[in-house]
Amino acid sequence: MEKGGRYMKNILFFILLGVSNILIEAKGRGGIRDGDGISLVPAPDEKVFNLENFDAVGDGETDDVEAYMGAFRAACDHPGKARLLIPAGQFAVSQVVFAGPCKGPGPIVVQITGTVKAVPDISMYPEPEWLIFERLNGLVIFGGGTIDGQGAHVWKYADCNINPQCARLPSSIVLKNVNNASIRRITSLNPMGFHYFITTSTNIRMQRLHIKAPGDSPNTDGIHISSSNLVKIARSRIETGDDCIGILQGSTRLAINKITCGPGHGISIGSLGKYEDEEDVTAVQVKNCTLRDTTNGIRIKTFPFKPNVIPIRASGFLFKDIVMDNVKNPIIIDQEYCGRGHSCVNGPSKIKLSDIFFHNIRGSTASSEAISIKCSSAVPCQNVHLHNINLMGLKGPATASCVNAKINFLGIQVPFLKC
Repeated sequence: MEKGGRYMKNILFFILLGVSNILIEAKGRGGIRDGDGISLVPAPDEKVFNLENFDAVGDGETDDVEAYMGAFRAACDHPGKARLLIPAGQFAVSQVVFAGPCKGPGPIVVQITGTVKAVPDISMYPEPEWLIFERLNGLVIFGGGTIDGQGAHVWKYADCNINPQCARLPSSIVLKNVNNASIRRITSLNPMGFHYFITTSTNIRMQRLHIKAPGDSPNTDGIHISSSNLVKIARSRIETGDDCIGILQGSTRLAINKITCGPGHGISIGSLGKYEDEEDVTAVQVKNCTLRDTTNGIRIKTFPFKPNVIPIRASGFLFKDIVMDNVKNPIIIDQEYCGRGHSCVNGPSKIKLSDIFFHNIRGSTASSEAISIKCSSAVPCQNVHLHNINLMGLKGPATASCVNAKINFLGIQVPFLKC
């Protein structure tokens, strides 16, 4: 036994020595990496601006807004490579703007290893935004840390479902006029409003995110996208109280892949046709996703006719290899959507929907109607494809309905749809 014990100790020693050498070698090359190629250890020519060095209290309650602003400003003004580090611990902050342009040559890096906590007092947020990144060309947010919106303290003020004049609660992470950004390995917890709001931005990549809030939390959309181009979302888990991903006007060339959604309201395009001066939505791909216990699956929604709203085009949508697990309304096109709390003028929608592909959608539905395609009588849906649809009702045979659409069918059609 003694000889065997010495043998095991020697084996363990060499294993640890090997791991140590690997880590030392990686550090010498400029970084232990997080699995996605981003260095956890700064490169020799990269300067780190640690939040703790800017007089952050770090007790999880005191508003450290000056420390956040000071650390980011110093990093942004640094002429070389720069990294803002939010270390282990809990650092509270109210509304803060991380604004560029920055002076450095490469993307500014924000490494979150601890927890960023919102100050749960909505009077501290003049706009419905919390952590705002704007006018930046090159941004990396990563680190395995948590963004905690502490939304349970303010959700009682969320009445947008019944009040069209409501004040929207702050979104946790907001990107405005940001180009070339990567957000990965971050947990967003209990936002006051949306988890992420991406607007007027280009080339945004979001991977390996965990987005979490209770299923009954109000208006807590996971990722809300508008007026943005080239947004890619992949390998993430979204559990929230509203749309897992909401795609609004002006969005184009979006790719969503390997997302698990639920609880939540599913993946939605729209609503469209609600405001003046909206822009087209085109080229959206949603592939290899699983929706589980959601109130909707894949949904396209437009408002009926509204005065002063210029009709836009919504086209080029591919939904492929989607699993529906106990989803109430797996496939929906609704051009009579009004939304609670809104007054809708009578008249068909003028939003033109076309080139929509549903391929290999399978699983189970908790509702009696698995497919509902309700297009506009003024501009019927054009070139809609249903290929290999297999949705089984959990409470009996599911049904399908369709009006004002031209549909092409191929392969399995369960439930059978006639249009």
